[in-house]
Amino acid sequence: MQSNNSHAFRQLRFLQVYSVALSAVVALLAWQTFFHNHNGGRFREITVERVNIVEKDGTLRLVIANRERQHPGIVDGKTLPQRDRGAGLIFFNDEGDECGGFTYSGEKKTSDMGFSLDQYANDQIVQLQYEDNGQRRHYGLKMWDRSDEMPTGKLVRLHDSLKALNDTAALAATLRNLRAQGLTGQERLFIGKTDNRAVGLFIRDDRGRPRVSIGIDSGNNLIFQGYDTIGNPIQLKSNL
Repeated sequence: MQSNNSHAFRQLRFLQVYSVALSAVVALLAWQTFFHNHNGGRFREITVERVNIVEKDGTLRLVIANRERQHPGIVDGKTLPQRDRGAGLIFFNDEGDECGGFTYSGEKKTSDMGFSLDQYANDQIVQLQYEDNGQRRHYGLKMWDRSDEMPTGKLVRLHDSLKALNDTAALAATLRNLRAQGLTGQERLFIGKTDNRAVGLFIRDDRGRPRVSIGIDSGNNLIFQGYDTIGNPIQLKSNL
């Protein structure tokens, strides 16, 4: 009886040692597969919904994501509320704030794509853009002016405080006032194709008012037009 117990104990001991050894081999193979060396592994294909690129200290520098998991953005170190954004890449500066990106979406009725470069602590100042809602389509290069007096963080806080008052009239009036002062960002230049199918160069002043249009309209007619500060056409001198 004692001999049988001793034999059973040895078998149990063998199984325990075998189990530990097998686990160690599996762990080693897994480590070699996914972490080839300390400098990182090599993958032939990877399927993910989001990838975060960070510095050693954890500072976020780049997010590659699908639409559902896209990053909402960071302003003044604070993550913005979740919002609908296209799939693509979002860039973050050395301080961790959003500083541009490339996003895109599209289906039969509507599609858009844009590559944006942001001013420090502010919104985009250069963008390659394509937009199509099924009825209107435009695409080209856009440039904006952004005021240092009204960075994105300050504008967001102002907007949120006014929105909390549930006074849409006050919110609209404040935004109009800021826009009139050139504090909300003004489009200054567009080179491309407009909604009315004109192709050319379109320049605005520092209040966002159209001042110069040079191009070809939808009927292949030459556009060479200037405007005064209230939108009236004026004659441009030309040697054409």
